[in-house]
Amino acid sequence: MAETEAHVRAAEVARASYGRLLALLAARSGAIIEAEDALADAFRRALERWPETGIPDRPEAWLMTVARNALTDRHRARAREAPADGIEDLLSEGATDPEDIPDERLKLMFVCAHPAISPAIRTPLMLQTVLGLEAVEIAPAFLVSPTAMAQRLVRAKRKIRESRVPFVLPATAEMPARLEAVLEAIYAAFALDWQGGTLEARDGSLAREAMYLADLVAALLPDEPEALGLSALIRLSRARLPARLDAEGALVPLDAQDTALWDTGLIAAANRRLTAAHALGRPGRFQIEAAIQSAHADRARTGATDWPAIALLYAGLTRIAPTAGARVAEAVALGHARSPDTGLAALARLGPGADTFQPAMAARAYLEAMAGRTEAARASYRSALTLTVDTASRLYLERALREIGPDPEKTPRKG
Repeated sequence: MAETEAHVRAAEVARASYGRLLALLAARSGAIIEAEDALADAFRRALERWPETGIPDRPEAWLMTVARNALTDRHRARAREAPADGIEDLLSEGATDPEDIPDERLKLMFVCAHPAISPAIRTPLMLQTVLGLEAVEIAPAFLVSPTAMAQRLVRAKRKIRESRVPFVLPATAEMPARLEAVLEAIYAAFALDWQGGTLEARDGSLAREAMYLADLVAALLPDEPEALGLSALIRLSRARLPARLDAEGALVPLDAQDTALWDTGLIAAANRRLTAAHALGRPGRFQIEAAIQSAHADRARTGATDWPAIALLYAGLTRIAPTAGARVAEAVALGHARSPDTGLAALARLGPGADTFQPAMAARAYLEAMAGRTEAARASYRSALTLTVDTASRLYLERALREIGPDPEKTPRKG
């Protein structure tokens, strides 16, 4: 029983504090790989000792002390063969209790966005070092194998050490150059959790962490409209969390959700941030995405979805960020604002690759059903199901397929 309790508590601490502990260790040692190894050793020792000695009153402080001691031991071992490089002084500075030290995660994110680091690896590096994701979780979002992603992450961490990238927040004037990568990483973390990739394992903690970090960046850079836009976007999305799944666990489309379940406090706070961003007069991707979500959220007030406004916003979004997902969403909005055929024509412009893109196939099925093309919709829903991996989306698509009606070719004929 004690062993089970210790394992559960260690897992809780890992979910809640891994990124903060790692950032604190890396800020002192200047070596992310060594900090990761020391923290992993601390968690291993916790699993060995806590069942016997009991869980400490302050488990994060216990882990921090053990990890810092491990780093110190490793440095002393190297020092016997090489001159000291000042790391001992860094390790001996400050308190061992994380609660006594300012949050270092944002600092580490800006370190990962340093010009010395390849832009292609900055977001994955932040996802792993700050938010605790494994290479196997990150790789699918970047269309590479887990092995290739792990190798790239190791090279990036070595680059930080070899280039002696300083573990400090850049000057305010230098932050905008690194801000885009930081915002992208925060949004990627939120999207991974929101889309279900890590939701069961993390119980939504990654999305909560993303909202906290987005708010932190917005508070640090109140004159950066995209920081405010991301903070608004995450808040608007999280406001709908209670209505996102039905009692059977199936995904509920945004325009079909029960608005009484939405968090009006989060929506109001998000709209204030969006208004502040708009006043700065520098529109960007996250602001437009937040404006789209705000337009959807306005259904709680008006009782109707303003599809023409949403379609117009998507047109602006696809001009500055023409991602496949944004273009699919624009097609659905056009289907509502104008006609299903208009939406289907927009989907057709995605090209042949749309046939293997799950959101595009699901959108095609939806628009075909809206247009009354039952047989085409049935075929598209089946294709979408073959591309669907998460349970909530699968349940929704299976239900939509059933609601079309029975397949006449599979219906037994009388006589």
